[in-house]
Amino acid sequence: MSQLDEVQANIKTTPGLGKSMAKWGALGAVVAIPVPFVGPVIGAIAGAGYAYMKRNK
Repeated sequence: MSQLDEVQANIKTTPGLGKSMAKWGALGAVVAIPVPFVGPVIGAIAGAGYAYMKRNK
């Protein structure tokens, strides 16, 4: 099983994790809009990653 499959399985089996990742991803995108080199896509990835790491402790 690859690491991506493990992450997807963890998101599906953990209640509320997907919703939290979406919320933090949206917040990361909004915060990163004024930053010229980061952009909203990288901000969204960072926000979703933060939510996953915070919940996966």
